Amino acid sequence: MSTKLQIFMLLALALYFVILFQLLKKKRLNLKYTILWIFAGFFMLLVSLFPQILFAITDFVGIEVPSNALFALIFFFVIIILMALTSIVSKQNEQLKRMTQTIALLEKRIRELEALSGHDKT
Repeated sequence: MSTKLQIFMLLALALYFVILFQLLKKKRLNLKYTILWIFAGFFMLLVSLFPQILFAITDFVGIEVPSNALFALIFFFVIIILMALTSIVSKQNEQLKRMTQTIALLEKRIRELEALSGHDKT
């Protein structure tokens, strides 16, 4: 890996972490949902500081060019993060559905009680 590429990656990672921690500080991101982003950033930091890791991965996987391995690693991390976020959204969607059903049942019960007491507001 060239020195220019290493410097560029380190500068890009510094910006990445600044943006990530600013979003956390402003509470635009929840810490438990950003663990994967932090892990991906630290892994890329390790690869930037120790390019031998990238060369070892390149040899192990059988990729010819280390930069292609770098893109493959980035793509792998993005896929993992997308799967985790999809899981979170699915869980929250199910919770929202249950809350909507509970509210509908409570509203129905309130209407029934109002009708029984003679204070029907509709």
